[in-house]
Amino acid sequence: MRGEQDPQVSMLAFIDMETRVPLDHPLRTIRRLADEALAALSPTFDAMYAVCGRPSIPPERLLKASLLISLYSVRSERAFCEQLDYDLLFRWFLGMNLIEPSFDPSTFSKNRQRLLEHNVAQQFFDRVVLQANTLGFLSDEHFTVDGTLIEAAASLKSFRPKDQPPSDEPPDDAGNPSVNFHGQKRSNATHQSTTDPDARLFRKGKGKEAKLVFLAHTLMENRNGLVIDFEVTAATGTAEREAAIRQVDEAKHDGFRPATLGGDKNYDTKNFVANMRERDVTPHVAQNTSGRRSAIDGRTTRHAGYAISQRIRKRVEIVCSQLTKTRVRAGFGRGNDVPNLHRVISDDHSVNQQLYQFSALFEGSLLETTG
Repeated sequence: MRGEQDPQVSMLAFIDMETRVPLDHPLRTIRRLADEALAALSPTFDAMYAVCGRPSIPPERLLKASLLISLYSVRSERAFCEQLDYDLLFRWFLGMNLIEPSFDPSTFSKNRQRLLEHNVAQQFFDRVVLQANTLGFLSDEHFTVDGTLIEAAASLKSFRPKDQPPSDEPPDDAGNPSVNFHGQKRSNATHQSTTDPDARLFRKGKGKEAKLVFLAHTLMENRNGLVIDFEVTAATGTAEREAAIRQVDEAKHDGFRPATLGGDKNYDTKNFVANMRERDVTPHVAQNTSGRRSAIDGRTTRHAGYAISQRIRKRVEIVCSQLTKTRVRAGFGRGNDVPNLHRVISDDHSVNQQLYQFSALFEGSLLETTG
């Protein structure tokens, strides 16, 4: 029997949004973890705001909104505020009813800047990691580090000589001007992006194309493959190893006791291996023997733990590769509908850091282990 459309619009409806969200939806686990972490940050929020005046957007909602932007790769804050007007799932996650108006985009940006200035996003990240550690999901001794390239929101056309004054002539096309840079020798020492000056021209390997990028660095524990630290830096040839040393030091400061650190061939250098051994951390990095001698010898590779670290370190490569792809694997959308996250970020690198940090936190096995 053919169904018929009812042209009469319902004037009154009673909807329980809790029943509209599937019981196995991954956002249920994320909301529970986020709410527990944010409850512990309430004293910090109290100190950030004045006692009197016009109420702001609740900081808890701002951080949870950043989670949604990150996990669903929403193109911009303005697009998120528009989508919040009609998306029941987003409203349920933020604890909003159907009547509440959406955030104003400009107010949203200004309020979130306050959180960035007080480093609340990092505290939120650390609280979720602490929850996983309290539940016994984190290894205390064995870790893996890896880096990945993150494309900047800048085109190669914006990469111009630093000493070149801006042209007074209008471009042939204001939206997409013609730029002929063939035959020019361009490097980070002489050129700079006019769109994002902090971006660096970098290639992933020999034979690969050079792009304007940043480097993201991930520290993962080996028991369940959960990310415990994450940062974004400028792209240099030594940035991965420098970030790994910082992350190991910070892990020790946070109460972890790193005994081994897995990594790929890029970490197989004498200086890095020596730095790890000075910190009583055994470097279980892959040997790089391409025309050179590896800094790792049989004293390390003969042990069974080395082979285990090399097998487990592949988990962090999955996490890093997913950071620049859609959230399909976590069940957050369809591939054709969700843009790559690195196409979403702007030249506000504090927001860049926050969005990728949140993605890294929930891109590993956290949902499976705590679900």
